[in-house]
Amino acid sequence: MSVLRKKIRPAVGPSKDSANAAVRGRGRAAPGGRGRRSVQGATRNAQQQRDSGIKVSVWFNRVLILCGAAVVLAAGVKGVLVVQSLPVQRISVSGELEHTQAQAVQDMVEPELAGGFLNADLQQIRRQLESLPWIYEAGVRRRWPASLEIHVVEETPIARWGESGFLNHQGGIFHSGRSGGWDELPLLTGPRGSAPALMTKYQRLLGFLSPLDLSVVQLSVDGRGQVQAVLANGVQLNLGDADFLPRMRRFVTLYERELAGREGEIERVDLRYASGVAVAFKASPPLAGL
Repeated sequence: MSVLRKKIRPAVGPSKDSANAAVRGRGRAAPGGRGRRSVQGATRNAQQQRDSGIKVSVWFNRVLILCGAAVVLAAGVKGVLVVQSLPVQRISVSGELEHTQAQAVQDMVEPELAGGFLNADLQQIRRQLESLPWIYEAGVRRRWPASLEIHVVEETPIARWGESGFLNHQGGIFHSGRSGGWDELPLLTGPRGSAPALMTKYQRLLGFLSPLDLSVVQLSVDGRGQVQAVLANGVQLNLGDADFLPRMRRFVTLYERELAGREGEIERVDLRYASGVAVAFKASPPLAGL
């Protein structure tokens, strides 16, 4: 009987030289890792230093900008204050001045200019000028660098009002110490506050009478609103308190048909009827010897 013998070889493991090489390899790898970490740390430090420098530069620029703006603002404020305090060197007055003297206008304006060129209250100056008797409207404006221009529009009297006043085209009342030269103007009278409405009636009345070569010398309204007119030929018109336009149309028709050329005979025309007119003639003088 034969017996098979098999030679069993022991398992081959890593050799001693291989193990030593592996150990040496691990020993060399460690210094290489520490080097990379050192480089990365240095890079981060450099980046942080650059970021810090940029931030400082940005803030420094902002501070410079703010300082520059403050300097410019201070210079602007100082310039404004200097300009405001500049005195007005010239006052010019324009307009057709017949009743108002230019020197009187300048004398009134000068106290308002004590604060300087820009501090002058132009609206206040305008109101003061328009409070003068013969000034209807005033315009005031600055002219650089140190002038004040004033344009004046004087009142145009359309009629006399009461004993010492005058009316302009809008029925505004103004008073003046001078009355000479205006006595030929028609006389308008009425209660307080009635001037504008009465001036409107007067202007409408002229529109009806002018084509007839008639004019008004007096126009009045009483407390009840009754309007009465006196013409230059002495004829008295009773217009009442309403229906002004239709009543005047009736008068024009009657005058053109019946009354033209007979003005010397007429004393009064009463227009206060709904559809008619009453004419009062002057009494005929008695015949001598009768």
